[in-house]
Amino acid sequence: MSWTTRDIPSQQGRVAVVTGANGGVGLAAARALAAKGAHVVMAARNQSKARSAKSDILAADPAAAVEIVELDLGSLASVDAAAKAILARHDQIDVLLNNAGVMAVPEGKTADGFETQFGTNHLGHWALTAHLMPALLNADAARVVSMTSVAHHLSRGVDADNPHLHGSYDPWRAYNQSKLATYHFGLGLQQALSAAGVSASSLIAHPGLTNSDLQSTTQAQGAGGFIGWFSEKWAKAIGMSTDQGALPALRAATDPAARGGAMYAPRFITNGAAVRRPILRPGNRKAIATLWAVSERETGIELRITPR
Repeated sequence: MSWTTRDIPSQQGRVAVVTGANGGVGLAAARALAAKGAHVVMAARNQSKARSAKSDILAADPAAAVEIVELDLGSLASVDAAAKAILARHDQIDVLLNNAGVMAVPEGKTADGFETQFGTNHLGHWALTAHLMPALLNADAARVVSMTSVAHHLSRGVDADNPHLHGSYDPWRAYNQSKLATYHFGLGLQQALSAAGVSASSLIAHPGLTNSDLQSTTQAQGAGGFIGWFSEKWAKAIGMSTDQGALPALRAATDPAARGGAMYAPRFITNGAAVRRPILRPGNRKAIATLWAVSERETGIELRITPR
């Protein structure tokens, strides 16, 4: 029997932070968590869309507990401000769903000079996770879920000497690198949490082929080429709904049987029920150590895990 939102246990008394909760898979996940009683922090850059998303959730469930925090993952200052706002209201976080991201955008830089995709998809979430770690460790068994993609198979990993691809930028190469970084981050974080002997865990998810605004945004910005055009048409033709695409992340975040270091994804890679999938690229110690060193060097932020 397929796992659905009906299988999510009660989330009463739990706090869930969802990045990119203003649309797509993020909104679907936020809606499902709120429906089960979680207090959902909708962390999003576009505040107009976030307000509409919040209204959408409350229209379906007027008793839902949701709040909005402004978060631009392309700015370390914004990440810091968002984390402070969240921590001022919540000393315990049970779920952190690192969902937001961009795909195959034109070459650009974040506010801090990072390549846009690596900076947004990985470094922004690195900083947010580091800032929120005290509240995650205050929870009985918090879960951090990092959203990757099958595209991570197409990357060799982060080049410590050129993580921002200066002089060799390609929209898809940058996207693939950012998603392998997300994948290695999820695995490396679990290793660090286990080494520290804490109850928090880190898991990975990917939404498969989901018909969201991710593909249309890529196509609209014009850097995706034929792959971008085809992925948009393919997603519209056979892609899953955002509610379906959110299930792997929701299962990783809430299934009592899920364990740290696991990955949840569609059964048939791009489509299908949310199931546990094998870790085909476990990420050797060198790759993860390189990612950690690059992340700390670029952001100036150390991800500290201090048992309470």
